[in-house]
Amino acid sequence: MSVAGLCRRGWAWAPALLLALLTLWSYYAYVVELCLVTLTNSLEKVAYLAVFHVIFVLFVWAYWKSTFTPPQQPDKKFHMSYADKERYENEERPEGQRQILAEMARKLPVSTRTGSGAIRFCDRCQLIKPDRCHHCSICAMCVLKMDHHCPWVNNCIGFSNYKFFLLFLAYTLLYCMFIAATVFKYFLKYWTGELSGGRSKFHVLFLLIVSVMFFVTLTFLFGYHCWLVSQNQSTLEAFSPPVFPNGPDKNGFNLGVGKNLRQVFGEKKRLWFIPVVSSQGDGHYFPTRTLSEARNPLLANEEQWEEDDGVDDNHHDYHRGGSLSVEMET
Repeated sequence: MSVAGLCRRGWAWAPALLLALLTLWSYYAYVVELCLVTLTNSLEKVAYLAVFHVIFVLFVWAYWKSTFTPPQQPDKKFHMSYADKERYENEERPEGQRQILAEMARKLPVSTRTGSGAIRFCDRCQLIKPDRCHHCSICAMCVLKMDHHCPWVNNCIGFSNYKFFLLFLAYTLLYCMFIAATVFKYFLKYWTGELSGGRSKFHVLFLLIVSVMFFVTLTFLFGYHCWLVSQNQSTLEAFSPPVFPNGPDKNGFNLGVGKNLRQVFGEKKRLWFIPVVSSQGDGHYFPTRTLSEARNPLLANEEQWEEDDGVDDNHHDYHRGGSLSVEMET
């Protein structure tokens, strides 16, 4: 890798590093400067430290999982086989190339199209894009159910880590709210001169200011993502609705709030608030409103991709609603 490439890669970690340093400072300021230095009531000190550390662990855990969970890429079934690639490269006629890609798409659970109604094909990754999959130019890969690329975790937020990202936002809000609520009394005491102290005073003052600032900012972001989950939309889909055979439909994947929540957080509610894998499906197939009553909505097994399975062929043809056309898309 070139020096310029290394510099770009290093610079991409700057926002995440800044957030990590800010988290370390907030831990020191709260535990040492507030609880150990400023607080005099032992019961209050133990209570604050106990609750703080529970929230802190959940916050850091969710942040770690959001940052270091690799984006999930499409299965090899969506990639061109060696034989298909050879046929595709040797085929000079555009119609013949379109036919080759159309044959590939018939074997796959694909229902969304490009704006012109063509099958979504990534010429960079050389694959048919699964529904809700998009190519990230920063990560240089196609990401299943891509939501956005987040600079604060230097990672693509998609199917593999969207739950972790939501919990990260939620626990960051809780973290900031708890700090602001417990620090406020001592902020006033320092501000009015009831308490005196050099270094601790400034740490406590800045704790309140920073926590309130992040709380206000993240409230809007978290609220927006809660709305997206309730509608079963990604950030990309909110700005550009997915296109189906019958045209664009921003609610095409909306199965109702309850089913939408279970699709992201899973069936076991005891795991909803823990940063562990519990989302439904495998990210390659998502039920649409039209077929949610007729089929098990989150079947993503191998058998539904088999060409010889007549039931699944009918299912895919229903979504396609006619002849297949192909258009390369990045």
